[in-house]
Amino acid sequence: METKVNILLKAGAQPPSYMTTGSAGADLYAYLDAPLTLPPHGGVASIPTGVFLELPTGLEAQIRPRSGLARKHGVTVLNAPGTIDSDYRGEIIVLLINHSASPYTIEAGERIAQLVIAPVLQATFTVVETLEPTERNQQGFGHTGK
Repeated sequence: METKVNILLKAGAQPPSYMTTGSAGADLYAYLDAPLTLPPHGGVASIPTGVFLELPTGLEAQIRPRSGLARKHGVTVLNAPGTIDSDYRGEIIVLLINHSASPYTIEAGERIAQLVIAPVLQATFTVVETLEPTERNQQGFGHTGK
């Protein structure tokens, strides 16, 4: 299925790119004037990408971590997955957090996150007096014994 997504780029910004034909996520790149260091033990930064999207109604873009960045350096997307709504026209900013014990420096042009385009369904919420019972009902966390 092909879906057209319009993008606007700041001068010098890189468009999202799929690394393989089977990739679900397109890589997003840091748009920085100079390297930026994330402090260890929870250091957070807002990283610009220089990318603006125009998504068709009925789609969202999800910002997800890059697994290699998380595994090798403890750096991940803070609000994963971040959601970009179809009516948002601002720059994509990626919130990164450093969970490791070492500082991590992000370089200009570095791949920092993935962008996944997904369909959206909007529900109609109806207030009722009771809900239909199920076998599970209100059993929450750990209801299966583990």
